[in-house]
Amino acid sequence: MRNHLRTFMLLAALTALFMGAGYMVGGPTGMAIAFAFALVMNAVSYWNSDKIVLRMYGAQVAVVHDMATKAGMPIPKVYLIDSDQPNAFATGRDPEHAAVAANLGLLRMLDRREIRGVMAHELAHVKNRDTLTMTITATIAGAVSALANFAFFFRGGDDRDRGGMIGAILVAILAPIAAALVQMAISRTREYAADKAGAEISGDPEALASALQKIEAYARGIPNMQAEHNPATSHMFIINPLSGQGADNLFSTHPATHNRVAALMELTDRNPRRPTVEAPAATAVPTGGGRKAGPWG
Repeated sequence: MRNHLRTFMLLAALTALFMGAGYMVGGPTGMAIAFAFALVMNAVSYWNSDKIVLRMYGAQVAVVHDMATKAGMPIPKVYLIDSDQPNAFATGRDPEHAAVAANLGLLRMLDRREIRGVMAHELAHVKNRDTLTMTITATIAGAVSALANFAFFFRGGDDRDRGGMIGAILVAILAPIAAALVQMAISRTREYAADKAGAEISGDPEALASALQKIEAYARGIPNMQAEHNPATSHMFIINPLSGQGADNLFSTHPATHNRVAALMELTDRNPRRPTVEAPAATAVPTGGGRKAGPWG
């Protein structure tokens, strides 16, 4: 309940930020238009969240069953994306209309047990309806950034009442930053919760911990061009797919991987299950090569 309340408050703050930017651009009329636009975006995101993101990444179909059945949830479609970067994400408005996607690089670089841990993490997002929240967040955050840029051209009305050029500059600079901070807070909360729930679904938190370390090590050296072209969706992935890592602590939509691993290892210590999986060396970044068969054949 606390997690849902916190997410609701953060989304309300993000919508308020969007409306405020609308006021700076066009006064009360602009604010009303911004509010209506936010409602439309939420509705579109709700009904088409799976299609919006999957279309961006050109995913192809595959199917997975076992953990969804174990979790007592509808079996989502599972897509494979033709990308060398190891990564995965989930999307969809609810468990009945959800999809999980994995990059081909993930299947080549992780073993079956680690892939199972990653898929369990994504199923946890679906079961908790995080996919809807994250899609709405990405849509509004992107709209805030666009609206802030429009502030330079469509201020309208009496500039003195709304700060004129100085106000437009402040909106253009600060609104996207504020939106990114709210998006980060929502995403971090969801990632920690999905790690824990995913570990419960798979029954193997250590496998997910090992997978997170491998994905982070490999992803840094392999660009994901689709994600670079659609940065507002970066928070949907299990590890940040963007190449820029300089502002990780301040603006990253993902918690630090070592903190996530530590939390998972605490679960392992409380419920020992399997022998320790050795983490990969951070420099061992494969460059491609032949593809090995994935867990779906």
